[in-house]
Amino acid sequence: MSIKKLPRVDLPADVRLDTLAVREGLPPSQWGENSEALFLTSSFVHPDAATAAARFANEEEAFVYSRFSNPTVTMMERRLAALEGTEACIGTSSGMAAILLLVMGLLKAGDHVVCSQSVFGSTIKLLQGEFGKFGVQTSFVSQTDVAQWRTAIKPNTKLLFAESPTNPLTEVCDIATLATIAHDAGALLAVDNCFCSPALQQPAKLGADIVMHSGTKYLDGQGRVIAGALCAGEQLVNEKLVPVMRSAGMSLSPFNAWVVLKGLETLSIRMRAQSERAMAMAQWLETQALVERVYHPSLPSHPQHALAMAQQSGQGGAVVTFTVKGGRAAAFAVIDATRICSITANLGDTKTTITHPASTTHGRLSEEQRLAAGITQGMIRLAVGLDDVEDLKGDLARGFASLAT
Repeated sequence: MSIKKLPRVDLPADVRLDTLAVREGLPPSQWGENSEALFLTSSFVHPDAATAAARFANEEEAFVYSRFSNPTVTMMERRLAALEGTEACIGTSSGMAAILLLVMGLLKAGDHVVCSQSVFGSTIKLLQGEFGKFGVQTSFVSQTDVAQWRTAIKPNTKLLFAESPTNPLTEVCDIATLATIAHDAGALLAVDNCFCSPALQQPAKLGADIVMHSGTKYLDGQGRVIAGALCAGEQLVNEKLVPVMRSAGMSLSPFNAWVVLKGLETLSIRMRAQSERAMAMAQWLETQALVERVYHPSLPSHPQHALAMAQQSGQGGAVVTFTVKGGRAAAFAVIDATRICSITANLGDTKTTITHPASTTHGRLSEEQRLAAGITQGMIRLAVGLDDVEDLKGDLARGFASLAT
């Protein structure tokens, strides 16, 4: 049976990424608005009972109830899917809600996940702690050691999950190789593309089955809203994820979707500009006597530099992490001496943010788990925004001066 589909924007088939970022979505309403409309409504009216029944039965594609279908959310989903090069996308209330939806939609008790031990701290807690209670097993392996990923595969492995680059060490995994390992085992590969965004990296083109986003970060780009998304094939989204969304309701609000939608229009420009600033900061930090080590994929000293440049369009991204001599006390002193950088654990903002990962983003992990992920007490994460680079250097120089006195 043929299902009546929602209309699409009439674009040439060969339009490029930057055009998709400002044009893809839904056609304008009858009013002809040029900027996408914001639909703040909980439900939608049907012309008659038979049509309502057909729509609720998925016999006609239409907007029914904003817990799982809303025009503004659909516009954001279509645009992000186009940028990632996937058939479909489903928006969620946060990045962590996206991972929750992923696991609930794809896994059951007795299934096994192989996950990088360097992923975001809340991801580790969710997989190991919350889903562990319901019988989903997780093995954590080195982000960069392909042999560990391969060895960790079990007969019941259904999912491989990686971040690339990771938070906060910017470790890069070989997405194409992990995709081969997953597919050879009959499993799926999910990649958190938060740090790069589709402006720099498209994991689906490297073989990933699912691309996960915290839209809170670079997709919004100005620290305004909380949002998440999963990009994947149409069948996986419609058959595995949408039914869970309808039941569980980890829904993306239309307003937040609209903010992210508008953020996507400047994503490419912002990511290039912020990556350039981050590279300049990373190069400068490597010259500072009180800095033990700098982590940024653009640096030749980065262990996965060549791989990162190949996967990430020759860009290192906007996050720079560095370790200062003197441990936690020294890290706190540098952070507290800043006057421009925002002391907050969020990232992806146009305003540069600075944080101490061991006590914030990864604060809920044990010290053993943090050390396994390479996170030490002297580590500082700088998410470079659009501030002037010389001002940022001066801001950190104040911190280094405080250590020297």
